[in-house]
Amino acid sequence: MSIKLVVFDIAGTTVKDDHDVSKAFQAALLKSGYEVPLELINPLMGYEKNLAIKQILRLHEHNDAKITPELVSKIHKEFVQQMIEHYKSAPGIEPLPNVEETFAALRAKGIQVGINTGFSRDIADTIVTRLQWFEKGLIDHVIGSDEVELGRPHPYMIQKLMIDGKINRAREVAKVGDTEVDVREGQSAGCKYVIGVTTGIFTRQELETYNPTHIIDDIAEVLTIISK
Repeated sequence: MSIKLVVFDIAGTTVKDDHDVSKAFQAALLKSGYEVPLELINPLMGYEKNLAIKQILRLHEHNDAKITPELVSKIHKEFVQQMIEHYKSAPGIEPLPNVEETFAALRAKGIQVGINTGFSRDIADTIVTRLQWFEKGLIDHVIGSDEVELGRPHPYMIQKLMIDGKINRAREVAKVGDTEVDVREGQSAGCKYVIGVTTGIFTRQELETYNPTHIIDDIAEVLTIISK
């Protein structure tokens, strides 16, 4: 059964990220009085960000009653503002090596390219607009974690992209990402290929723990995997 859709994560998978997302997350937490080291933040960066905020706060607040919806919303709003400003104006916002060439090669084969993310849709749109991926004809779909009931590791973003792409079987889909929850998302959706990439937060050894079907160091290797 041939692959009809490949779903890619954004930061660390297709877009260069020098811990910029984690640093913005850290700054948003600090503004509300929570000083959190990056090593605690990095592993959570693939998650929907409201969920990631709650998980971080639970490390600091032993009473869940203190983790109010208002607090989570305040931190998330600050994070979103920082991320949108970063992706709009910061220098060095660029695709990782071979990403655009891989997108173009997939679409030339008639394979749809989807982008999904733990970011909300407004951040995702800012990135895609900055890189002009729709204008360049490189992608077919974008979805943010706020557009479905639950973000990663749940399968709903991939399932929504399948609906949009008129794809009925998950075995016709490949998922590519750089974090634990990217891998688990692809697995929970039943994707034929769940590909971990070492260009982001997680090392090869860390990705191996979650049993992806493949681990790659160069996004271009996706083309070889799905052609088998």
